[in-house]
Amino acid sequence: MTKFLLVLHVLVAIIAIGPVTVAASMFPPGARRALADPGDPRATETVRLLHRICRVYAAIGIAVPVLGFATALSMGVLDDAWLVVSMVLTGIAAAVLLALVLPRQEEILEAVESAGAAAPTGTVESVESVESVGTVESVGPPGAAEAAGSSSQPPSMSTSPSMSPSPPQSPSVAVGANPRATVQLAMFTGIFNLLWATVTILMIVRPGSTTGA
Repeated sequence: MTKFLLVLHVLVAIIAIGPVTVAASMFPPGARRALADPGDPRATETVRLLHRICRVYAAIGIAVPVLGFATALSMGVLDDAWLVVSMVLTGIAAAVLLALVLPRQEEILEAVESAGAAAPTGTVESVESVESVGTVESVGPPGAAEAAGSSSQPPSMSTSPSMSPSPPQSPSVAVGANPRATVQLAMFTGIFNLLWATVTILMIVRPGSTTGA
């Protein structure tokens, strides 16, 4: 039973934590490319896929500490210092992933999707406005344009496109538009990867254990 639990523990750790570390490391540079080119649907889809991998495999990764605890209980090493330190580092790594990495990925992904949706919309609106202006000028009896031009009043400040207030940004869009957002995400991802690398080393070396290498 001990060998069976140990095999399951190692397999789940490789299958679940491996994709999370790789996808989370690829997310910040992918997000920067998507934000730099909002019109590229492939860049947006790549960022969306990386976030989905992180979210799904993070849920599967819950089985890693559960199987690890069952294996340690079967081996009788729950009181060993290396195992206690590994469990603490595992809890910190899970907190970093759930509280710092995944939420920031969601905010940046929403900003990427908003930028991608706004890029074609702005073009269509500008084309429609130009067509509507041409239609208004061409419709009407002869001399109507001259009469309208002579009786028109100066445009007010409220109708000027350049003076109209911009709509407030949502917090996620503001975070995604901040160039430091991807840098902070990369830093938190590096901390998560470093914690898991330390746990892996402790699991292999097991310093102070009678079953250590």
